[in-house]
Amino acid sequence: MTRITHPDRALSTNPLKVSAPLGAAMAYLGIERAIPLFHGAQGCTAFAMVHLVRHFKEAIPLQTTAMNEVSAILGGGEQIEEAIENLRKRANPRFIGIASTALTETRGEDVAGELRAMLARREDFADTRVVYAATPDFHGGLEEGWARAVEAIIDAMVPETAAGPRLPAQVNLLPGSHLTPAEVEAIADLVRAFGLDPIVLPDLTDSLDGHLAEDWSGCSLGGTPLARIPLMAQSGATIAIGEAMRPAAERLARRGGAAHVLQTPIGLRATDAFVAALMEIAGTRDVPARLKRDRARLQDACLDAHFHTAGLKVALGAEPDLAAALGQAMVAMGAQIVAAVSTTSTAATAQIPAEQVLLGDLGDLERLIPETGAKMLITHAQGRMMAERLHVAHLRAGFPIFDRLGAQDVCRVLYAGSRAFYYEVANLVLSHPHRPAPEDFGALPIDEEFTHAPAPSARH
Repeated sequence: MTRITHPDRALSTNPLKVSAPLGAAMAYLGIERAIPLFHGAQGCTAFAMVHLVRHFKEAIPLQTTAMNEVSAILGGGEQIEEAIENLRKRANPRFIGIASTALTETRGEDVAGELRAMLARREDFADTRVVYAATPDFHGGLEEGWARAVEAIIDAMVPETAAGPRLPAQVNLLPGSHLTPAEVEAIADLVRAFGLDPIVLPDLTDSLDGHLAEDWSGCSLGGTPLARIPLMAQSGATIAIGEAMRPAAERLARRGGAAHVLQTPIGLRATDAFVAALMEIAGTRDVPARLKRDRARLQDACLDAHFHTAGLKVALGAEPDLAAALGQAMVAMGAQIVAAVSTTSTAATAQIPAEQVLLGDLGDLERLIPETGAKMLITHAQGRMMAERLHVAHLRAGFPIFDRLGAQDVCRVLYAGSRAFYYEVANLVLSHPHRPAPEDFGALPIDEEFTHAPAPSARH
């Protein structure tokens, strides 16, 4: 059983965690014509903006209420109203998602109550949906912020009672924050291949996928259509990917339809479980022929790659759902997770296949790598300097990735994506320079090893 521990130091030297408000902003960007709005100081928004722009290489319409010393003491309700009014004039959004920050949460401001009173008074705001999620920086990380934003959207926009009949072929798809736009698109396409109609919430596949728009927009470039969100109450089933999305799935299940909380489909076993769930929902005993071929190709890739992954010692640093998915996929190929660091303690943290998971930062992981003999590091771009110092291979995964292009196009899920992932790992092992060390030659010193080597034949 995985043992979850905390570091015995209070100093963070190389951060692994990304703030909860940033996770909420990413979720809001998956809604049609949306603008995320941070209720806090300008610095909070600027820091999140830098991360989002460097990762996606896109213009991000992230805004702030710009609280100052006076509003931090007297309250920022007026600034929320002013911010909404200005955004409506400048960008004409259809959805504004508000995320709190540590500044407002520490003060104990009743943002939800002030927002309800303001929206009831301002009838001219009626054509803009405004949703608020409490996401203090000091509680949770990217996963939690994303999940709370999705829960807030469901609470505000999905009716408790369906307005129409149950639609068995309609499925709610709740992707976790750890999935890239390309991965969400691949999963949604697979759901459609079973004759089902997915409502993806939130949907980053056409808002942060990296495409050129016909014209500039001050809002998100795509996302879940607002008109479809209330229809989620009529869906026949809900599929949530990752433990962080379980509360959101349970909210929808209370409105009707079974909830399936599934592991991220990376690797053969997890993808088989995902496909089995789709077969159950669709009521079929067969799968598309293309899927069978993709599965056979993944099996062949496993045979090819296991020569390089078996016995590989891996250090892993990621948010819980991503760490659990990647860790289990690596262990299935014979690798060992000898060092693991995550951000928070959740049900997914206990699923990380390591003897011990430390709730810390990459500084803790850098200390563990030499102690455990890890040869590969899996984490986001903040681990690049550590990997260079320790001379270990670095596979970039998670958020942010700012030193490589195409982070939004990486796809490691389902049969085809898992195949690409295992080849990626094996090729990284093959390409990483090896520095011989004395222990590589066993108990004998290097010179003695070669001294006792058989002498070449005189004929050669």
